[in-house]
Amino acid sequence: MARTYEVRTYGCQMNVHDSERLTGLLEDAGYVAAADGSTPDVVVFNTCAVRENADNKLYGNLGHLAPVKAKTPGMQIAVGGCLAQKDRGEITRKAPWVDVVFGTHNIGSLPALLERARVQEEAQVEILESLEVFPSTLPTRRESAYAAWVSVSVGCNNTCTFCIVPALRGKEMDRRPGDILAEVRALVAEGVSEVTLLGQNVNAYGVEFGDRQAFSKLLRACGEVEGLERVRFTSPHPAEFTDDVIAAMAETANVMPQLHMPLQSGSDRVLRAMRRSYRRERYLGIIDRVRAAMPDAAITTDIIVGFPGETEEDFLQTMEVVAAARFSGAFTFQYSIRPGTPAATMPDQVPADVVGHRYERLVELVNDIAWDENKRLVGRTVELMVAEGEGRKDAATHRLSGRGPDNRLVHFDPVVSTRSTTAGPTTAGPTTAGPTTDGSADTAPIRPGDMVTVEITRAAPHHLVADGGVLAVRRTRSGDAWQARTAAPAAPVVGLGMPKVGAPA
Repeated sequence: MARTYEVRTYGCQMNVHDSERLTGLLEDAGYVAAADGSTPDVVVFNTCAVRENADNKLYGNLGHLAPVKAKTPGMQIAVGGCLAQKDRGEITRKAPWVDVVFGTHNIGSLPALLERARVQEEAQVEILESLEVFPSTLPTRRESAYAAWVSVSVGCNNTCTFCIVPALRGKEMDRRPGDILAEVRALVAEGVSEVTLLGQNVNAYGVEFGDRQAFSKLLRACGEVEGLERVRFTSPHPAEFTDDVIAAMAETANVMPQLHMPLQSGSDRVLRAMRRSYRRERYLGIIDRVRAAMPDAAITTDIIVGFPGETEEDFLQTMEVVAAARFSGAFTFQYSIRPGTPAATMPDQVPADVVGHRYERLVELVNDIAWDENKRLVGRTVELMVAEGEGRKDAATHRLSGRGPDNRLVHFDPVVSTRSTTAGPTTAGPTTAGPTTDGSADTAPIRPGDMVTVEITRAAPHHLVADGGVLAVRRTRSGDAWQARTAAPAAPVVGLGMPKVGAPA
């Protein structure tokens, strides 16, 4: 019988995408996904090292698995990702029941390492210092039938004092534009309607081959891919955010009016200590220009509270920038020491109780602003891409969920409104009415990947609600792809066969 597997993912979108590759590699090697509630033959942890609790979470989970493995002959445990790259042999010292440790640069080695560990009956630790083959050459089993991640680069050339990622992911390496677009076209051919371009500093794309406008050119080129409805990207760096990118966003129909741009701090003094090569004035200037070009753009950010030496005045300057920027949401973090980073040994570490109090004040302000911004959308009509995995709003209402062009999450009533209309045909496929109130079979159900038009009826800080029913449904190729995958969940993995990394000729 085929051996079963489970991949557990922690951290950023890059890790989520890497886990899709790990899944693809395992299925390509003959493994099958473990059924819910069963004990897998192989458990793979794809780890993050950005925050302190990542270590605690990993070793806690490994501890829970130790007695399970002791009772399960042949079970294997593998640890990969950023924490594996950082801790290396430390993992097998702390958790000697781990069979395989692999790093960020050699995820393609996982099946071979598992087999070697099984045959030799000893742990295998393989950590490469640099990338040999761009990960997109590896087989991939995507989590979604309708949306996909596409890496444009790996690594980072910045030296932020709080961040350990450059030490773990290496220097930035860019893919050839033709390879990226070939992957995008292949994904669209499979039914994907939305792609998110990924990079540690995605808008620095092109630095390796000396084209400062490479990223804006890539956005415009994505606009020419027939059948691609939505393009997003994450995460750009403010220091490299140029006006040609804003123009490309505004002028390319399928590039969505959404921007996630980390702020980290609103204090110039703290930004300098962080080695963030921009200041608050530049950051707010970018936001002003984005909103001038795209008035409805939703802007989100990352903010760190309690960086070493942060004073109350510094913190209040961050609050000022948040109030001025009017973010539609923010990922807020309490600073935690990461060994190996310059900030870890800086003087004036802020006491935990002070950090916690500031964090609560920041979260309250962020939520208040996000709620106000969401309230402005009540009464507007928006087209949503129906989502899978973001869940029903609650069992009582049976709402479904979807994302608007600005990436806001909307929970909607799937019943067709009496005001519903039929949209004209599009390249994405024919339109159809949604389900009736009595669930009769003469109308097709709304599927993840389909597009629905709704009117926003209520706002909350982190989502919107549309309880007036669906005004229009557009059945798409992505919905067809989701339906086909659901009917045949064991469909073979697709390897994209991208060439290896390197500057274009």
